[in-house]
Amino acid sequence: MVRHHQAGWMTGISLLLPITLTTMAIVLLTPIVPDLMKQFSSVPNHEYWVPMILTLPSLCVALLCPVAGILGDYFGRRRLLLFSFLLYAVVGVLPVFLHDLTHILISRVGVGLAEALIYVLSTTMIGDYYKGAARDRWLAAQTAFASMSALLFFNLGGAMGESGWRTPFWAYASALVMFALVFKFTWEPASAAHPDDEADAAPRNLSWAGFPWARMAMIAAITIYGSVFFYTVQIQAPSGLAALGLTSPAERGFLTSIASIGVPLGTFLYSRIGPKWPVGRLLLAEFALLSLGFALMGKAGTVPGFLVGCFINQIGAGLLLPTLLVWSMSILSFEIRGRGTGFWQSAFALGQFLSPLVVTFAGQRTGGLLGAFMTLSVAALGGVVIALIASRMHGNHKLEMAHG
Repeated sequence: MVRHHQAGWMTGISLLLPITLTTMAIVLLTPIVPDLMKQFSSVPNHEYWVPMILTLPSLCVALLCPVAGILGDYFGRRRLLLFSFLLYAVVGVLPVFLHDLTHILISRVGVGLAEALIYVLSTTMIGDYYKGAARDRWLAAQTAFASMSALLFFNLGGAMGESGWRTPFWAYASALVMFALVFKFTWEPASAAHPDDEADAAPRNLSWAGFPWARMAMIAAITIYGSVFFYTVQIQAPSGLAALGLTSPAERGFLTSIASIGVPLGTFLYSRIGPKWPVGRLLLAEFALLSLGFALMGKAGTVPGFLVGCFINQIGAGLLLPTLLVWSMSILSFEIRGRGTGFWQSAFALGQFLSPLVVTFAGQRTGGLLGAFMTLSVAALGGVVIALIASRMHGNHKLEMAHG
């Protein structure tokens, strides 16, 4: 018996909230890193191993997102997403009860696996349920949700960390709330033609016929390039403020969070202009904002000037992410959407992993972090060329005109 559903507001919210779990995996634990360092100070090379508690999930996402997409196209998006919430909650909370650093690191690999599944499948299901401008809005809202949740989790992690380094790990149980919402407000879509109908069985689709390899590779390459810039301010701004003489960690963190409001502002701007502008014009504006922001950061001799540069840069970043995500989603049919989304998100995670390495490399050759920002400003100007190429390959079509 075929059951018919309607993708309403709560369906969208239930698929937006899971994106916060991918942010939580890193940001929530940042305030307790010094406590973890102290706790495991007797472990050989703990200076190397302890930070991996934060970074291992991101590396797993970069490696496993394509696998998550393949599994979603074969077993079905919804049932696998529900399983991933349970896995995330169990392995996320495990460090509360673990005492060996190796065991904690193994649990973080489990978090990375669950995170890859959640990241890919929730985004894919938004692409399944919504079309045109509605799809653009919900996908853009993911960026805003992730950015704003980072501010929440940074403060939540610090507050929970007051009770000991184990306490913040309890927050991973919030995945059970996501499980309940997705269970109630979503369904397994039957097909592209009938996404509101519930599928009777798993799609079992592993065919690669019609997969847009060339266009997907181009979008993935641009995504890696842009993702390096996207995360630079969020990761490096506190160090930049320190280089300008700001000594208070709390003040550096607060000012960085204020500048990062530019990201949700950028996604809001995208919701207004994204459906109207061609891809090439969007990319041109976005890389120009990124470049200008980096230049102001590198040349600023004062904290206010530096923060203005950060804010402008983050507006460009907030515009860039939904542009690339919607662009990739627009070329993927229902049968291959999980795999294509997995490839795109793997590219984005890889850029996140590379970002601090690129900044360090540039800083070592330009006399420090502020010099690295100037190098990134020049590199971001290369996005102008990318924008022109994208415009030529994509034509003048607007993103909302792409097929479902």
